[in-house]
Amino acid sequence: MTSELNVNKPEPFIFEQPLRVFNRSTDVKQTIKALEEGKPVLISAFYSNGLSLLRELQLHLKKKFPGKSFQEQRKYRSEFHKLSNLILIEIVDHKLVVKKSPSIGWLEKLYPENNKFLLTFPQVQGLNSAWQWYEKGIIVPVLRNKIHPYYGTYFPTRFDHLILFDNWLKRYEGPKKAAIDVGIGSGILSFQMVKHGFQKVFGTDTNPNAIVGLKEVMGETKMSRKVEIDFGHLFGKWEKQTELIVFNPPWMPAPKKTEGIDTAVYYNENLFPEFFEKAKERLLPEGKLVILFSNLAQITNVTKEHPIKKELEVGGRFKLEKCLNRPVKASSDKTKRDQNWRSSEEVELWILINK
Repeated sequence: MTSELNVNKPEPFIFEQPLRVFNRSTDVKQTIKALEEGKPVLISAFYSNGLSLLRELQLHLKKKFPGKSFQEQRKYRSEFHKLSNLILIEIVDHKLVVKKSPSIGWLEKLYPENNKFLLTFPQVQGLNSAWQWYEKGIIVPVLRNKIHPYYGTYFPTRFDHLILFDNWLKRYEGPKKAAIDVGIGSGILSFQMVKHGFQKVFGTDTNPNAIVGLKEVMGETKMSRKVEIDFGHLFGKWEKQTELIVFNPPWMPAPKKTEGIDTAVYYNENLFPEFFEKAKERLLPEGKLVILFSNLAQITNVTKEHPIKKELEVGGRFKLEKCLNRPVKASSDKTKRDQNWRSSEEVELWILINK
C-alpha cells in the first residue's frame, strides 16, 4: 500500500534566468528590498549566510509589525513566511552546495532521482529539523519508546492533552477489543491505547506521510499487528462499529484554505459536522467517543464557537458523559512570542455517549 502513496514534500524547482546572489559582502537592505518586490535571492558560499539573512529579515519585519497581540503576531508570521520563501538554496547530488551546511538524509530519501534543483531556505531548514527528529527520535512522556516522525507528519511539542488522555485510559473499565483513532498522525494515541491493553487499534489519516512513516517505523513488529492503518478521510475503510472512537482534531478554525501539515493544526467548517455524523454510525450503542481539544481558539478571540459544545446543543446524536480539563504548562522562558493567554489555556478531554 505505501509504495502507491506519493508523500508530501517540498516541490523542487529550477530557475532558468540568473538569480540575485546573497553572501557576506551583499548589501542586506537592498536584498530585503528585492524580497519585498517579489524577487528571489540565492544563498551562496556558506549556509550561515542564509541564517544571517533570515535574522535580518526578522528584525526588519519586527519594526514593521511591532504589535504583541495574537492577531498582530499572525500578520508578522504571514509576511515572514512569504518573504523568507523567496530565499533559495541549491541542491546537487542530494547535498546543499554551500559550505558548512548540515547533512540532510531526506534529500536522498525523498528525491532519489533528482540530482540538481532548488528549494527555499525555510524548506531546507524544515527538512533539516525533521531529519534530526527522525534520526534521534523524540521522547514522549506517556510512551515507553521514542517516536520517529516521518517528514511532514504532525507530532505534538506539548504533552498536556496526552497526559490527560493517559490518565483517562488508566481508569477506563470498558471493553478493550478494538478502537478507532481518527487522524493517527505519528501514532501516539494508538500506542497509548495498546500500552493500556487494547487488542486492536484501527487508525486513519489523510496525510500519506503519516501512513508511510508509521508503516516504516512499525515494520514487522508486534505493534504492526496491533495497529492497522488506512490512508483515508475520517474513518477511511473502517466501517465496523467499535466500543471506542478517539479523535485529536485540529484546535483552531482555518483562516484560509489549508493543505499538507496545516490540516493537523486548522479545521474547516465541515470537519466536525461530518465527523459526528460518521462517528454515530460506527459507535456501538454502549461505546464512548473521546475527543481531545483545547479552549485556545476562544481565549485568543479567534472564534467564540466551540464545535463540540455546538454538537451537544444542536446535533441530537450524543450526550455528554464527562469533560475533563487540564491547565496547560506555562510556556518556555526561551519563547520570544507574547503568550500571556497561555495562563488561561486548558486542554479538554470530552467523553460523549450515544443518546
